[in-house]
Parts: sequence; C-alpha cells; structure tokens
Amino acid sequence: MAHRFDLEEGKEDELETIEYISKNVEFKGANLWILIFAIFVASVGLNVNSTAVIIGAMLISPLMGPIMGIGMAAGINDFELLKRSIRNLGVAVFISILTSTIYFAITPISAADSELLARTEPTVWDVLIALFGGLAGIIAGSRKEKSNAIPGVAIATALMPPLCTAGYGLATGNLLYFVGAFYLFFINSVFISLSTYLIVRFMKYPKKDFMDPKRETQVKTYITIITLMTIIPSVYLAYGIVKKALWNEQARNFVEVQIQYPNTQVLAAEYHYHVPPKTIEVSLIGDQLPPQELANLRKKLIGFGLEETTLNFLQSGNGTDLNLLRNDILKDLYERNELLIQDKDKKIALLENEILADINARQLSVEIAEEARINHPNLKKFTFGRTLMSDLEKNKVDTLLVAYAQFSPKPTKTESKKLTEWIKVRTKSDTIALILY
Repeated sequence: MAHRFDLEEGKEDELETIEYISKNVEFKGANLWILIFAIFVASVGLNVNSTAVIIGAMLISPLMGPIMGIGMAAGINDFELLKRSIRNLGVAVFISILTSTIYFAITPISAADSELLARTEPTVWDVLIALFGGLAGIIAGSRKEKSNAIPGVAIATALMPPLCTAGYGLATGNLLYFVGAFYLFFINSVFISLSTYLIVRFMKYPKKDFMDPKRETQVKTYITIITLMTIIPSVYLAYGIVKKALWNEQARNFVEVQIQYPNTQVLAAEYHYHVPPKTIEVSLIGDQLPPQELANLRKKLIGFGLEETTLNFLQSGNGTDLNLLRNDILKDLYERNELLIQDKDKKIALLENEILADINARQLSVEIAEEARINHPNLKKFTFGRTLMSDLEKNKVDTLLVAYAQFSPKPTKTESKKLTEWIKVRTKSDTIALILY
C-alpha cells in the first residue's frame, strides 16, 4: 500500500526541477508582456463580473514562477535564487497593480460586483486553498511528465484577481479594498511558498554547496531570518482569519437558534468582528421583546463561545428607531411597487394603442368600402386591415395595411393602380398591399 504514496516514482531529476523553477522566476521580455495582458483580461473579467474571463486570465498568468522560486530557494539554501525570486515577484506585483489601476481609472464601469467584492477580504478557506494548492503545484513540478496542475493551482489560489482588485481600490480611492485584496494576495503567496519549502525539504533536494563555511553560515542565517520574517506574520494573520471565521459561524448560529419567537421575527442581522468590542446587531419586527428577555439572550452568548461580544437590538416600537425602520421598509416597498406600476402602465398604454389602431382600421374599412364603390362600380367586395409583415432578409417585423378587393369583371392595371393610390391618400399611408380577386 505504501508504494501508492511514494513521491519518488516518476520524479524528475532534482537538478532539472530546480532549473525548471529557476527559469520561471524571471519577469522580462515575453513573460512580462504576458503578465500585463493577463492583468488587463482579468481586470475586464472583474469589471463585467465574468467568472469565465477571470479563469482564462489566471490560466495565462505567469505569477506562480517567482512564488514557487522563493520556497525552492529557502529549501535548498540558494540565497541568489531567493533574492532573484523576491525581486521578480516585486516587479510582477508592481506591474500588475499599476496595470489594473490604469484600467479601472479609465473604464466607464465603476461598480464593484460580486467577483470584485469576493477578493477584498481573505477567509480561512483561502489559506487552506493556498497551502494545499501549493503542495499540489510543487509535487506536479517535480514530475518528469509535467501536468496541468500548476495552471490549476494558479486558478484555485486566485493570485491575479486580488492584485487587480488592489488596483481597483487605488483607482477608486478605496483603501480598504486595496489593503484587503493585497492582504489576500500576500497570504496566498506566503502559503504557496511555504508548501513548496516543505515539499523540497521533505523530498531532500540537494542544498547548495559553499566553498567558504563562513559564507554558508551567513547565507543560512539570512534565509532563516527572511523566512521567519515572512512566515511568522503570515501564520499570525492566518490565525486571525480562522478566529474570525469561527466567531462569525458561532454568531450566526446563535441568532438562528436563540432568537426564535412566534410573534417576533429577525429582519436583519449584522456581524462586526473587527469593531471592538465584537458586536452582533439584530433588527426585529413584530412584538417587542421585554428587557428581561433581552438580558437573558445576552447571558446566553457565553454558551456559544461569544464571551467578549456585545448584542444590540433594534426593535419595532422603539420610537425614532421604529419610525426609521418602518420608513425604510415602506420606502423600499413603495419604490419597488412604483417601478412595477410604471412598467405595467407602459404595457397597458402599448396595448391600448394597438387596440385603438385596430378599431380605427375596422371603422375606416367600412367608410372606405362605401366610397370606393362610388369610384369603382365594378367593385363587389372590399376590406382592409392592419397586419404584421416579417421581412426574412432584414430579420425585422413591420406593420402593414393590406386591402382586399373583388371586382367583376376584373379591373385593368390602370384601375388597380388608381385604387391603390386612392387608398394611400385616404388612409395617409406610405405603403399598402392590394390583393385583387
């Protein structure tokens, strides 16, 4: 059974893997232009809220190279590769944010849709995706036969969209978006590098040899310091993300389980983790809960692991707060109903115009038939009406007046033309179709 999990099977020569990762570290020439164009594509995808476009941009993005290079360099004590990877990653980040900032500064669409908002704050799932995605990426990179795992890791860990969102934050002056998105990119990058480092050490890649023992000790010290300076803050930040996720889950569970009353409903609940103290704000409608019941609910917070959490209520019947809440609800309902009424009024007006036109056409048909008989004694039957004509070549539909006339004997061409022209004048129409029988 153990052989199924053996990483040595199908493993590429270690020096070849190191060279492969080292080549993908550089950002210059074609690699840099590919990054710029991929950033533009990802920015457009975020701007129009298109998941497919964003995935396509991540597939062509070369951002994974220097991030894996940092983990590889730390694992084999290659200080030169570490410096080169950090320098190239800095260039890639700067170019990416600059490109996306330029795009979002000139685009006419400035609203932040769901794809943008999803990259403004990291979650515990982002940390796990970056860690396990990085493990998959370095293992795939160490194989003789390269698979599509590395592009898949680039998609799963979503390195590029956070940089584009950071550019959006700068372009729109929203520093919270910038900080949150860059924070997400930083967390993803560190944990991909960390997973690369762990696999490199686990698979015992050969470390760089130094002729001078003092130089070797110095390089190891530098790499250790840089690694610790990067990993320790990231682990602390990841721990904070986990704590926030757990608190949010406990807070939602508390509201769903404890605030259940037959004549009182939860209208909305907001959860504020970063606002000291941590706060749950619940808006209630229906019968007011007495002060004693509110106090009991606050005591129950401890049982849900929410000891340092404040529970605030906004209830219907609370004077100004109630009026504000009721006014907001009524205003929202009024605005929605107003839009529905306007839409229905337009449809009704359109239908009324169509019906009126048909009624007028029927009345006019009788009048014109009597007048036409005076000018054309041989006319036996006559009618006309509005119909729809489909133009198959131009792919459009127009309204057309169609007249039906029966003569005995059949009219001459001159008489038919005269009748047609007279109907045009009588109905004030530019075009009319005359069917003779």
